Amino acid sequence: MSDEIKNETPQTAQQASDPWMGEQKKTPSPQGKKDDWHHEVMERLIFSAHKEQRRARRWSIFFKTLMFAYLIAIFVVYMPDDLSDVPNKSNKHTALIEIRGTIAADTEANADSIISALRDAFKNKHSEAVIMRINSPGGSPVQAGYINDEIKRLRAKHPNKPLYAVVTDMCASGGYYIAAAADEIYADKASIVGSIGVIMNGFGFVDAMDKLGIERRMMTAGENKGFMDPFSPLKAEDEQHIKTLLGSIHQQFIDVVKEGRGDRLKDDPAIFSGLVWTGEQAIDVGLVDALGSSSYVAREVVGADKIVDYTYDKPVFERFVERLGASMASGVTSTMNELWR
Repeated sequence: MSDEIKNETPQTAQQASDPWMGEQKKTPSPQGKKDDWHHEVMERLIFSAHKEQRRARRWSIFFKTLMFAYLIAIFVVYMPDDLSDVPNKSNKHTALIEIRGTIAADTEANADSIISALRDAFKNKHSEAVIMRINSPGGSPVQAGYINDEIKRLRAKHPNKPLYAVVTDMCASGGYYIAAAADEIYADKASIVGSIGVIMNGFGFVDAMDKLGIERRMMTAGENKGFMDPFSPLKAEDEQHIKTLLGSIHQQFIDVVKEGRGDRLKDDPAIFSGLVWTGEQAIDVGLVDALGSSSYVAREVVGADKIVDYTYDKPVFERFVERLGASMASGVTSTMNELWR
């Protein structure tokens, strides 16, 4: 019995130390099965998450492409009409600058924009002449003065390049202040020209306050700080001061017109009284040289019938957004009107 035990023990130990000896088979433990199951679940989760990410990425690309195509379609539909009409400034042409609306710092017809356009037009060696096409009721004498002064500088710098002013519907007050700096002024027979004067207006509410029993309380530092207050009685000295101020500005306007028009002006005080004339009448008093449109001037006077517009305009994208917004607003308004019918 003891011998058998001794004989078995070394063999068992050797087998235990060398698993390749003998024909023993390993039996998977419960712990091993559990680890394999966890591993398989993790693989499936990772694969599923990866697959979902790929699917989400594909849909993201699809929707982005769709949105881009949609924006392109809208841009094409609402694209500014003149976007593709890129002016060719490298050939002989007549430069055109539009002066539209009220002349003021915060409007389309502001001095900075108009002066920039004038500089570009005069600087281009291919522009035979410059036309200012004016349709304005006037505006700021300061802005008009800036433009007039710059025109004088540019004409002195480019003495061989003529400048013409063409009046469409109206060229009044500050509009004529600018036109007076041109070599010649053309207009339509029904155009409104003139209004060479200065105005300052307001209201007085003193009697209305008395009737309503309203007390005016105004405190100032400086005895004239509250002059021309509409809720206080008008003082004679304040009225005289304003009239002197307006007279000074009016005289500046008169001097500019006389300098620009020279002997072509008739000796008629009514010219500077603030009156307006038609294009035909303006020829008689010397405010206009002849009747004609911008195309007529370019073709018959300048001799370069191709007109290139130098007018400053907003960036294309900004114009596109404005048009799109206006169209959308119009669509919403129409829809609301239909619903309320």
